[in-house]
Amino acid sequence: MSKPLLRLSGLEPFTLTSDIPFVNVGERTNVTGSARFRKLITNRDYTAALDVARDQVENGAQIIDVNMDEGLIDSKQAMIDFLNLIAAEPDIARVPIMIDSSKWEVIEAGLQCVQGKPVVNSISLKEGEEAFVHHASLCLAYGAAVVVMAFDEQGQADTLQRKTEICARAYKVLTEQVGFPPEDIIFDPNVFAVATGIEEHDNYGVDFIEATRWIRENLPHAHVSGGVSNLSFSFRGNEPVREAMHAVFLYHAIKAGMDMGIVNAGQLAVYDQIDEALREACEDVVLNRAPANGGNATENLLEIAERFRGDKREAKVRDLAWRDWPVEKRLEHALVNGITEFVDEDTEAARLAADKPLDVIEGPLMAGMNVVGDLFGAGKMFLPQVVKSARVMKQAVAVLLPYMEAEKSGGRDSAGRILMATVKGDVHDIGKNIVGVVLACNNYEIIDLGVMVPPQKILEEAKKHKVDVIGLSGLITPSLDEMVHLAAELQRGDFDVPLLIGGATTSKVHTAVKIAPGYTRNQAIHVNDASRAVGVVSSLLSATQRQGYIEAIRAEYDEVAERHERAERAKQRLPLADARANAMQIDWSGYNVPAPKALGAQAVEDWDLAEIARYIDWTPFFQTWELKGVYPRILEDEKYGEAARNLFADAQAMLQRIIGEQWFAPRAVVGFWPANRDGDDIRLFTDDTRGTVLDTLRTLRQQHSKRRDSPNLALADFVAPDGVSDYVGGFVVTAGPEEVAIAEKFEKAGDDYSAIMVKALADRVAEAMAEMLHQRVRREFWGYAGDETFTPEDLIGEPYRGIRPAPGYPAQPDHTEKQTLFRLLRAEDTTGVTLTESMAMWPGSSVSGLYIGHPEAYYFGVAKVERDQVADYAARKGMEMAEAERWLAPLLNYRPSDTSATAA
Repeated sequence: MSKPLLRLSGLEPFTLTSDIPFVNVGERTNVTGSARFRKLITNRDYTAALDVARDQVENGAQIIDVNMDEGLIDSKQAMIDFLNLIAAEPDIARVPIMIDSSKWEVIEAGLQCVQGKPVVNSISLKEGEEAFVHHASLCLAYGAAVVVMAFDEQGQADTLQRKTEICARAYKVLTEQVGFPPEDIIFDPNVFAVATGIEEHDNYGVDFIEATRWIRENLPHAHVSGGVSNLSFSFRGNEPVREAMHAVFLYHAIKAGMDMGIVNAGQLAVYDQIDEALREACEDVVLNRAPANGGNATENLLEIAERFRGDKREAKVRDLAWRDWPVEKRLEHALVNGITEFVDEDTEAARLAADKPLDVIEGPLMAGMNVVGDLFGAGKMFLPQVVKSARVMKQAVAVLLPYMEAEKSGGRDSAGRILMATVKGDVHDIGKNIVGVVLACNNYEIIDLGVMVPPQKILEEAKKHKVDVIGLSGLITPSLDEMVHLAAELQRGDFDVPLLIGGATTSKVHTAVKIAPGYTRNQAIHVNDASRAVGVVSSLLSATQRQGYIEAIRAEYDEVAERHERAERAKQRLPLADARANAMQIDWSGYNVPAPKALGAQAVEDWDLAEIARYIDWTPFFQTWELKGVYPRILEDEKYGEAARNLFADAQAMLQRIIGEQWFAPRAVVGFWPANRDGDDIRLFTDDTRGTVLDTLRTLRQQHSKRRDSPNLALADFVAPDGVSDYVGGFVVTAGPEEVAIAEKFEKAGDDYSAIMVKALADRVAEAMAEMLHQRVRREFWGYAGDETFTPEDLIGEPYRGIRPAPGYPAQPDHTEKQTLFRLLRAEDTTGVTLTESMAMWPGSSVSGLYIGHPEAYYFGVAKVERDQVADYAARKGMEMAEAERWLAPLLNYRPSDTSATAA
């Protein structure tokens, strides 16, 4: 009896026989895998989209994969339209179609259009057996073969055991319950990225290959496929290396039995023609084996990959005279200068000369770190250099740790145990991480709970670890309220440890007025930068200094609170009605603004990291590292110049890797709507008839008394009233979530300097994207300043027409307005950016805001508001008064507890 064969067809039959070792499934007609194809489908340019399909067939694709899953596309209709058009193109329609979607309704719509025998990609057990059987039965009824993902109710299979277990279960259900022909079953055991720097990912290539071998040996007549491009995700931007990785992976996977794969048929390297060193490095990574010359396979491939990007840097001539010094001085020199190159051999030399490994830590290493601390305290070293020193220290300790554990010596006693956390709802941690590194360098044990930490966990971990100090960090204004709440919980829970407060929105005044009064068992102290953290903690934990230091802080904070209260009482504020009567008066009679090119939301996909880099404003980057000055003048600053130049050189080197290796995947969405002012609100309409209100943006108005001829502003003042045509835009941009995994990789390697650097650069990339997109809005998307010629350097001074105010910032201080913006833009679906419960954006390297185009629009701060405006605002938003007060807490010029008699 002959072996059952997989038989598919387009206009022509296709039979997978032993004469065909591998079936190329063309991947470029997939909106999730091709930015170009996605743009063509979004713009309904089906003629060009058909050309993409035609190119795939001409380049050797035996099946073409069609996927329309995109947030801003009607996926079902797009699938119907495209497949119907393909049916009229014989040179495309001759090959079978793989109908690819995560939505069953889209798959079924495709099945009802396609001619011949297609493949469905995919079905799985993720929704349980009942749904799996239902979908498989329908595929059988439609006469389609199926791709079955190694995915069950617990998630995607990432290990060999999980892959084989899920595939075996699915095979049994399909063949025994559904009666599915086994030759029409194609398993996809999940191709995941390797060479990510995360150890758990190293065996992904081997697991896929071995799962393939097991499937072909144990599940008769079934086939194996996979999305090959996923493997090389870490090397985006370096196509020669990606092609080599794919060729090496396919070479081994096909030998194991993989007979189908989603690949770019026009970009496959010939295995035997790959550069020998590159091929060997790729095999080490794919097969998870150590290179012949030792070392790490991922690092080896990264090093070799540089040659294939044509980026050949000449090494600087270095002065290595210090290598002849005694080992103690060599270690000190390495620590002070942040040099990791020789630290392993020098640490080992010091260990061999010492009585025990611990002596190396307590001797030359701590002596070197004391020099670093003294130089930092004297202002002769700066924060970036200290973080580099910490990297050297960690690497040295890692060398000694196995010997210490073998001797059961334990570690040295720490100077104190400090718990640190970014509060609930907040995702920003660069500042917290820097403070942690600086304190660790001074022999403090750091327990870092990470970001978005709920108060109960902070209390539990503080009690569990018997910490000496708790440090809280936050960037967004709702975090201030979280800190107040946590201080009250510490008071209620009988805690008696100092509380450090830090982060961009925090201040000495807020700590003195809002936090410290609620925590009298010990003291809440604002720490405004990392350089002060060591001195503060040292004083708080010193048996001789503690009491006097806390008493001095309390006296200072009492004075700050009294001064603040006197100043607030002295400020005159207007009733809301009077503030509105003093709104900005703009003459709208001659106002004429062009309509945006398209209304509604649209994804912006064509990002080039190299181009984004041109728009980076470097001044805030140096501020992140506590180097004060304006770029580029800071590079020549008498005090900070040398540190700034070295930091900038490191940033440029990492930025080039980010660009060359495509570490980030920038995403953005922009939208425009017809708009008119309605009092202090901005109404957005569905179209230019302005007959239907789509949504409403709420704004707050300044209430402080102004000098003559100075208006009390609200953002709504800059939008035209009814009867005048105007528009408002919105945007969300993100550098992408990749920074998180990359930073974690560096942290696990003990390289805090690089971890902080990549986060700082991701923030700069996001801000640069916001500036770059705003320029495109003015010139192109909205086009009200099409002849603008400002350079990226010019844009830093904001010389252009229009503003982009952001929810949570001074002109629009209510963070909950982000919900409206995200809803209008469908931002989560389009960009992957989400909002936390405190309205922080995740990933943290994200920016959002509005576009207002009036030439007289400018930035301002709402500042303090009165009870009458909060009540009015709550009513307009349909929000409880207490809820409005919670979100506007930093703005309130009254005590919320006094509002019981008021009504919204």
